[in-house]
Amino acid sequence: MAEQDYLKDISEIKNLMNRSTRFISLSGLSGIFAGLYAIIGAAIAYFYLFPAAGEYMAINSYNFLLLVSLLAVVALLSVITAVLLTTRQAKKNNEKIWDTTTRRLLLNFLIPMVTGGIYIIININNQHYGLTASLMLIFYGLALVNASKYTIGNVKYLGYAQIIIGLICAALPGYGLWFWILGFGIFHIIYGSIMYLNERKS
Repeated sequence: MAEQDYLKDISEIKNLMNRSTRFISLSGLSGIFAGLYAIIGAAIAYFYLFPAAGEYMAINSYNFLLLVSLLAVVALLSVITAVLLTTRQAKKNNEKIWDTTTRRLLLNFLIPMVTGGIYIIININNQHYGLTASLMLIFYGLALVNASKYTIGNVKYLGYAQIIIGLICAALPGYGLWFWILGFGIFHIIYGSIMYLNERKS
């Protein structure tokens, strides 16, 4: 057997191993939409919900409740879009959307996310909400890095970027909204666009 045949066989075996242990159908478009939802949500919060200069938002105020509801809507829309577009991508690749790899991916993503969510709620309940944006970015970044071993692509780099700007955000109080837009909005759009272009090439 020629050397080229050996290399071809090794490459095919490597691809099979990747397909059996990693989820490969994450949709780039879902990343772009998640970023757009985040920016639109942040704009609504900035213009209609945030207090004016010199004022503060009480934790039991109507505006705070609307702000939390808005965050929930943004997260829900992002998840629904990701599920729909990723399912379509998986069907196109003749893959199963729900198998052992998907369950491992979700478990590894949700452990840091749920931990972070509970920690943020405890902080808010104790009226310590000054670092909420940075904590959201840091725990989301940790979740992406933790889940990246079950995906093909550069999800871990998006996670590293979220952790870094989350730490910078913690060091610069008062700019949380803008770092939130950068992390959940612009970084998602950039990452989703790169993924989408790679999908088109393949």
